[in-house]
Amino acid sequence: MNMHNPPVSGGNGAGKGDGKGAGRRKSGRTPKGRQVDPQALSEVQALLTDKPRRRDLLIEHLHLIQDHYGHIGAPHLAALAHEMKMAQAEVYEVATFYSHFDVVKDGPAPAAITVRVCDSLSCAMAGAEKLLEKLPAILGKDVRVVRAPCMGACDRAPVVAVGHVQTFKANTDNVAAAVKAKPHAHAWKPETDLAAYQKAGGYALLKDVLAKKRSIDELIKIVSDAGLRGLGGAGFPTGRKWSLVRAEPAPRLFAVNADEGEPGTFKDRYYLEQDPHRFIEGMLIAAFVVDAADTYLYVRDEYPEVRLMLIDELEKVAAAGLSPHTKVHVRRGAGAYICGEESAMIESIEGKRGLPRHRPPYVAQVGLFGRPTLEQNVETLYWIRDLVERGPEWFTSQGRRDKKGFRSFSVSGRVKNPGVKVAPAGVTINELINEYSGGMLEGHTLKGFLPGGASGGIFPPKLADHPLDFGTLEPHGGFVGSHAVVILSDKDDMKAVAFNLMKFFEDESCGQCTPCRAGTEKAVKLMAQGPWNVELLTELSTLMRDASICGLGQAAPNPLLSVLKNFPEELTKPLGTW
Repeated sequence: MNMHNPPVSGGNGAGKGDGKGAGRRKSGRTPKGRQVDPQALSEVQALLTDKPRRRDLLIEHLHLIQDHYGHIGAPHLAALAHEMKMAQAEVYEVATFYSHFDVVKDGPAPAAITVRVCDSLSCAMAGAEKLLEKLPAILGKDVRVVRAPCMGACDRAPVVAVGHVQTFKANTDNVAAAVKAKPHAHAWKPETDLAAYQKAGGYALLKDVLAKKRSIDELIKIVSDAGLRGLGGAGFPTGRKWSLVRAEPAPRLFAVNADEGEPGTFKDRYYLEQDPHRFIEGMLIAAFVVDAADTYLYVRDEYPEVRLMLIDELEKVAAAGLSPHTKVHVRRGAGAYICGEESAMIESIEGKRGLPRHRPPYVAQVGLFGRPTLEQNVETLYWIRDLVERGPEWFTSQGRRDKKGFRSFSVSGRVKNPGVKVAPAGVTINELINEYSGGMLEGHTLKGFLPGGASGGIFPPKLADHPLDFGTLEPHGGFVGSHAVVILSDKDDMKAVAFNLMKFFEDESCGQCTPCRAGTEKAVKLMAQGPWNVELLTELSTLMRDASICGLGQAAPNPLLSVLKNFPEELTKPLGTW
C-alpha cells in the first residue's frame, strides 16, 4: 500500500474525494483546539482595555484574570491567546508554570478564598505544620488551605497569606479573623516618603549625575574601590559588572531583581519598606551609568504592598523629572523561586516560563530581548548613594578579621530578636546571636546554623566563631550567599531540616533539566525512608551538582551533604518533625 497516497473509499453518501478522515481534512473553518467563547473573549477584552497585547505582557495579563475571577478558566485562556495572537498551548504552559495562577481546565473552580501557609524552614520551626493540620477544619470547605514556600517574613514566623495579604506570627485566631475580613492589598506606607527623602538630601547626587557633574568613570571607580559586590548571593563585583555592560553595544537594558525567594531571606523587603527612595536613586544612577533607556523592576508576588508602593513612588519620581533617562517598568512575579536566578528572571520579564538559560552567552552580553543587560539586586543598589557621598573609605573601614565593608544579615530561627542586622563583614555567628539578636531563645542551645539560606549549607557550633563573608565558608562546603542566617537549636532535628529544604527544592525546580527535576524528587523519597542510604544519596548529590543547568540543582544537595558531613550522629535517628 502506498502510504503517501492512501485509497479513498466511497459509497457513504460523501461527495467526491471524501472518505475516511476527509472531514478532518476539510474542517478548516475553525482552528483546532478549544474554540474561543464570545462571552469569555468579551470579558478578557474588558480586563485588558487598551493595554498592549505584547508577548512580554502575558504574565501581567494573566494576573488580571486571576485577580478578577480568583482563577483562570480554560475559556479565558483561549480568549487571551486569541487576543494576543498566541498559541493556546503557549499561554497554557506559561500559566501553569507559576504557582500563583490557578488554571482550571474543565473541573470546578477553586474556593473563593485561598489561604497559603508558609512551610519553609523558619515557619516550620515556628509551628506551620500545626496550622496546616488545624486550619482546614476551622475555616471550612469554602476556604482552600495550601502549602506555600518562603514568603520573605521569616523574622515574623509563622506566616500565612489570605489571598495575597500576609498575617504575621500566625495562629488559628488571627488567620480566621483575616479570612472573615477578606483583606485586599494596599500600597505600603514607607518609613521615608519622597518629600522626607528629598528634605534629607535625597536625589541631589542623581541630579549631579544627570547634569554630568559626576563622571561615569568616577562612579565606577568609587564602587570598585569600595569593593561593593552583588548582594543577591553571587557576590560579583559591581564596578566590574557596570564596565562589562557599558562595553557592549547599545541599546542596553537594565533588570532589577526584587524577587528574593531564598528561604530565610527578607533583607530586600526590609530596605524597600523602610527607605525605598534610597534604592530608587541607586537604580536610576546605575541606569545612567550603563545608558539603559528601559529599566525593568521585577518584584515578587508575595510583596503586593511593596509593589503597589513602588509603582506610586516611581510615578512621583517621574513627575518630579528625576528619571528622564530611563523608563522604569514594574513587573510582577507569580510565585516561582527559580525566577530569582538572573536569566530565569529575564525569561519571566519577557512573558515566558522562568527557565534558566545556558551560558555563555551571559546576560551582560545577551539578556533582555536579546540586548546587553545589567542585572542588579535591590540591596546592591541601595548602598550606591552612601558609597558615592561618603566615599569608598567609609565602607572599607567597616569589617572584622581583615574583611572590609558591612553586610545585611536576615536572621531568623531560635533567637530572641530576629530581623535584618547590618553587621561588619567577617562577623561570626556567635556575634550575630549575642551582639545583634539578643541571644538564643530561653531554653535553647545552639546546635547548628544556615549562613546562606536553603542552599548555603548547614554548619555545626564549632564553626560559630568562623568569619562570615564571601569565600570564607567555601572550604567547609557552603557559602554566605544572600546572607540569610537561620539559627538552629537542640530542639531541632538536622535530618528534618535537610528534608524540609530538599522538599523546597523539589517543589521549586523548574523541571528543565533531568538532574535537578528527577534528582530532587528521588532525594526526597530516599530521605523520607528509614535509615539514609549514605552511598546512594552521595552519588545522587554528585550527579545533581555536576550536571544541573543552574544554581538551584547544583546547590540543592548542600543541606543533605552538610548533615552527612557535620551531623553524622543524627543519621541513626528517625526523621523528626516540628
